[in-house]
Amino acid sequence: MIDWIIILALIIFGLGLILAEVIFIPGTTIVGILGLLFSGTGVYISFTKFGSTTGFIVLSVTALATIIMFIISIRKGVWKKFALKTSIESRVNEDIELGLKEGDAGVALSSLRPIGKAEFGDQVLEVKTFGNYVEAGSKIRVIKVEKNKVIVEPLN
Repeated sequence: MIDWIIILALIIFGLGLILAEVIFIPGTTIVGILGLLFSGTGVYISFTKFGSTTGFIVLSVTALATIIMFIISIRKGVWKKFALKTSIESRVNEDIELGLKEGDAGVALSSLRPIGKAEFGDQVLEVKTFGNYVEAGSKIRVIKVEKNKVIVEPLN
């Protein structure tokens, strides 16, 4: 009787680990391998203690239980609870006309290392330098405007 309890415990624990690997912690493989080892050990013990007929029955029941477990988890929507259901609808400001031209002056609101924020009139924009470090509060000048990129240099 104790042999059957050990076999069932190993198989159930192994199937639980395999299910945990698939649902909760995919990609780790350690938990899945441990699950296979526990289930395989349970099946192996059934072969050695009770012979090949009982071993094949236990193997078949274990395989059937695994298949049923996955089918039920798919039908109940367990997988949907872990899936991303939202999508990003926002867009980059590609269509916005910045209204800046080469030579416009502004003030760096943050340190530009080489990217930071700057103010041009009433507009606050993200700007970039060609690698120059510019302190916050420094006067800057636009040297190039490309779509949504503004490249600046410090004014001396």
